[in-house]
Amino acid sequence: MDLSTTYLGLKLKNPIVAAASPLTADLDYLKRLEDAGAGAAVLHSLFEEQIAHEAAELEHLAAQGTESYAESLSFFPEPEDYRLGPEDYLEHIRRAKAALGIPVIASLNGTTAGGWTKYAMQMEQAGADALELNVYFVAADATMDGRAVEDLHVDILKAVKAAVRIPVALKLSPYFSGMAAMATRMDQAGADGLVLFNRFYQPDIDLDNLDVVPNLVLSSEHEMRLPLRWIAILHGRLRASLAATSGIATAAHVLKVLMAGADVAQVCSVLLRKGIGEVRAILDQMGNWMREREYESVTQMKGSLSQRAAAQPAAFERANYMKTLNSYK
Repeated sequence: MDLSTTYLGLKLKNPIVAAASPLTADLDYLKRLEDAGAGAAVLHSLFEEQIAHEAAELEHLAAQGTESYAESLSFFPEPEDYRLGPEDYLEHIRRAKAALGIPVIASLNGTTAGGWTKYAMQMEQAGADALELNVYFVAADATMDGRAVEDLHVDILKAVKAAVRIPVALKLSPYFSGMAAMATRMDQAGADGLVLFNRFYQPDIDLDNLDVVPNLVLSSEHEMRLPLRWIAILHGRLRASLAATSGIATAAHVLKVLMAGADVAQVCSVLLRKGIGEVRAILDQMGNWMREREYESVTQMKGSLSQRAAAQPAAFERANYMKTLNSYK
C-alpha cells in the first residue's frame, strides 16, 4: 500500500505533517515525530516581532555612548519571553536538517512586507526544504477595507517569494469574504501551497485583575469541517498544494480531508493531548481502512469526494443547509 503524497513539490512518505507547535521547537521531539512516522514537520514560527526586537537591540548597542538615555525608545518583551531568537531559529533549522530524514518546513510569521522577509532567504540557506508563511493579521482598523487586507497578504507573499527559491505555503485564516477568490489570488501570486486554516486565538478578560489576558484553547474535532469544505471546493481549481489543519485528530479525519482534495493533513492538538505516538496510531488505522476497502494508494483517493467529483456538488454550498437543519433530532 502506497501512503506517499506530494506536497509543495516535495515527496512525502505519508500525508501526516506535524504542524507548527512547541513540539517542533525541540529537536528531540522532532526525532520522535519522525520515528512515529510523520511525513514532514513544520517548525514553530519565527515572528516578525522577534526579528524587530533583535534589530532594535543591535541598534541600541551600536548607539551606546552617543545619545543614550535611561528611558526606552520603545517597548519590547524581554528576550527570555521568546523560545528561540532569529539566530537560534536558523541554527534549529540546521540541526533539524542534519538529524532528520523527513522534509523540514520553516515557519515565518509577520504582518508587513518589511525587511524581516530577508530571514526567509536565511531560512533557505540554513537548509529548510520549504517555508510556511503565517500572516496572522486581525483587521481591526475600521478604515481598512477588505481589498486592502487581501493586498497586504499578496504583498507579503510576493516579497517572500522574491527572496527564496524553495516552495512557499501561505497559511490563511477563514475570514475572507470571498474565500475562493482570495485563494485564487494567492495561487496566481505564486503561492506553492495553501494551509487551511489558521486559528486566531481569542483573548479573555480576567475579572479578578480587570485585565485582558491570553487564552489558549486547543482545537476541537468539529473544527475540521471548515477546512474540509473549502478544500473540497478548491480542489482541482488551483495549481497550489492544499493542506488541511485545525481539528484533525483521527484517521477518519485524515481520510476525509484527503478525499476532499488535500495533499496533506497537519496535526497538532491531538499530539499535545495524547502524545507523539498518536501519529503511528493514525497511520495504522488509515492503513487498515484502506486495505478493507481495497484502496492501493493515497493518490487513488485524493479528491475523490471533492466538489468537482461529488455526485451532489451543491452539498458543499447552500443546498445542504436546509437538509442539515432538518436532519437534527
